[in-house]
Amino acid sequence: MAAADLIELWRGDLMESVHRGHAVVWDRGGMVAAWGDADAVIFPRSSCKMLQALPLIESGAADAAGLGTEQLALACASHQGARIHVDRVAAWLDGLGLAEPDLRCGAHMPNDPPENRRLTCSDEAPCQLHNNCSGKHAGFLTWTRHHRAGTDYHEPDHPLQQAVRRVFEEVTDETSPGYGIDGCSAPNFATSVSGLARAMSAFAVAASGEGSGARTAAMRRLTRAMTAHPDLVAGEGRACTELMRAMGGRVAVKTGAEAVFVAIAPDKGLGIALKIADGATRASEAAITALLVRLGLLDAGHPVVGKYLTDPLRNWRGIAVAERRLATGFDA
Repeated sequence: MAAADLIELWRGDLMESVHRGHAVVWDRGGMVAAWGDADAVIFPRSSCKMLQALPLIESGAADAAGLGTEQLALACASHQGARIHVDRVAAWLDGLGLAEPDLRCGAHMPNDPPENRRLTCSDEAPCQLHNNCSGKHAGFLTWTRHHRAGTDYHEPDHPLQQAVRRVFEEVTDETSPGYGIDGCSAPNFATSVSGLARAMSAFAVAASGEGSGARTAAMRRLTRAMTAHPDLVAGEGRACTELMRAMGGRVAVKTGAEAVFVAIAPDKGLGIALKIADGATRASEAAITALLVRLGLLDAGHPVVGKYLTDPLRNWRGIAVAERRLATGFDA
């Protein structure tokens, strides 16, 4: 099946652009709704960090290191590189007897405006702590230290990444057809959009309090850590943080590069996964916002809905010049 039209951009009386993609809603009983091709195989990118963090808890490494909810939220984060992120990851590594050079994620300028400005004005280079995936990699290092495994934990054949793959396939209930290397150098295992939605529903059911066992408990802890610390999962001005705040900590949401977005809704046992085919973030943010509203998880009148979906787009003089619309078939 082809990708479905999901988000349109209108300027004047003309549809200027259209964003196509795939979206799936899954609950305890199976698939609830789908647009596009539910079986489309994608790289989930950073939207699957909760899955990548499961071995951290299931192995006992998290408890052995005394990790709390802040560290678990950072393990699932694609953060801005603000001081609240950088300082916490640095302290986490220090508690392990490790430091920034032990990371394997690479360095980039932070997206947090104050920290970016501080580095720019001081002519200081960013370090790996500023990498948006440094929390995930601190979790990887925690597992590696606990198991006394090799230092190159990012390599696909490392025991950690093999453990991640096993968990990933079990929770998505699919054999991954392969992997690509993510921006942070770790392997990112492919799955279908429906497999990703199924996994998010499993997290939702676990976080609702249903079920028992080590995996259920791990899923519950990670989901609750994310909703307890939305500022650590992304950062100020970011859709993940703002959407979670708008829903009062009842739903966890997580973006991934190339316009992937997921949501975990424990109250309804719902998992959502979507992928915009052209990789446009503006479309994935609009689409996840629309689905959250449609499913009764987000108040349609909340200002965050305007920011990511319904407010007009304005030019540099503040004049309303365009608008986002839900495509026919996605607006019901």
